[in-house]
Order: sequence, then structure tokens, then C-alpha cells
Amino acid sequence: MPKSPGRPKGVPNKTTATLKEAILLAAEQVGENGAGKDGLVGYLRTVAATDVKAFSSLLGKVLPMQVTGPDDADGMPGAIKISIVDPQR
Repeated sequence: MPKSPGRPKGVPNKTTATLKEAILLAAEQVGENGAGKDGLVGYLRTVAATDVKAFSSLLGKVLPMQVTGPDDADGMPGAIKISIVDPQR
């Protein structure tokens, strides 16, 4: 029997996708107060306030890995601007 090419590149396996979905759902249900207040954002706000190390690790996973823009004389970006967007605006 010939070997199949497998899953296309970039497509997560079903177990990984299901686990990620379950983690997000659990955080949404826990929320800020254990009863779902403010959903996922509330949960992340609580993590940011109570476990800075864990939250910093999460930030490292979602911030861009490369900074691009006009370079200073030393080849480094002149400034980095990080903006927090309020999803309720």
C-alpha cells in the first residue's frame, strides 16, 4: 500500500485543534471571577495580574518576532511602538 502524503503543511492535526479549542473555551468560561465575567479577556487580565511570568510568556508568543521599519545608524529600529487595542471601542 503506497504511503499517503499526509496532512498539508500548515494544517494542524485534529487533536491539537481540539485541545486549543477546549483551552480557549475553558478560559472563556472561567473568566475574571471564576464564573465567566468578561470571558477570555477577563481570564487573561487575571493571569496578567496574578502570574506575570506566565502572562509574559503568552505575550512572547503573540508579539511579532521581527521588527521592521526605518533603521537608526546602528541598524536597529529607531523606536518600537506597542499599542493595546481596546476591543470594546
